[in-house]
Amino acid sequence: MIEGVRIVSRARIPDERGTVMHMLKSTDPEFLGFGEIYFSTVYPGVVKGWHQHAEMTLNYVCVHGRIKLVLFDDRDGSPTRGEIMERFLGPDDYSLVQIPPGVWNAFKGMGNEAAIVANCCTHPHDPSRSTRLDPFDNHIPYDWGVRQH
Repeated sequence: MIEGVRIVSRARIPDERGTVMHMLKSTDPEFLGFGEIYFSTVYPGVVKGWHQHAEMTLNYVCVHGRIKLVLFDDRDGSPTRGEIMERFLGPDDYSLVQIPPGVWNAFKGMGNEAAIVANCCTHPHDPSRSTRLDPFDNHIPYDWGVRQH
């Protein structure tokens, strides 16, 4: 686990009308503030990332489809510097993943349909306060290819 990352299972409440999917409440211990909420779609096999934010804490949930979320800790002085973390989010793992500032993050669409990722972040997005890298050509020691375990 990367220092400062939180993973919190979230309630999915299905009934004959549909499903309520909780994300984040202001009364939750992991709530750190509100900047904006946005939704990002990703097609199967496509990688979105890498991104690193200077101040913003991200709060991701995958509300539709499935993604592979990958984090890389490149923070000076972090006890988990150099660590990679993977998490598959979707119907079998409806969890909130909280990503602190300075941690690189990217996600890949999995399955046969577009996935939808919600982010309730602590600051409005400011491109001047974030860094982006090509998902395949960078210093991060991660291979996006499919692996068999």
